[in-house]
Amino acid sequence: MPEVTIYTTPTCSWCAAAKRFLEEHNIEYTEYDVSEDEEALERLVRLSGQTGVPVLDIDGEIVIGFDKSRIAELLGLEDD
Repeated sequence: MPEVTIYTTPTCSWCAAAKRFLEEHNIEYTEYDVSEDEEALERLVRLSGQTGVPVLDIDGEIVIGFDKSRIAELLGLEDD
């Protein structure tokens, strides 16, 4: 199972959609709320070069935004 980290904020609708997608496919993930966690925000900027969310780290591959087909590809899922 790939290691999945998602950087989010509470008001981000795309973050909610990305988490819902992961949950629908029974993918475990670690979530960091960058509006509350300064270290996570610094890590987000280091990984992605920006502060927009969601950003997913899937086994070291960075996906900026809710790019459903790329996320599915990295997780070995059929894109539905």
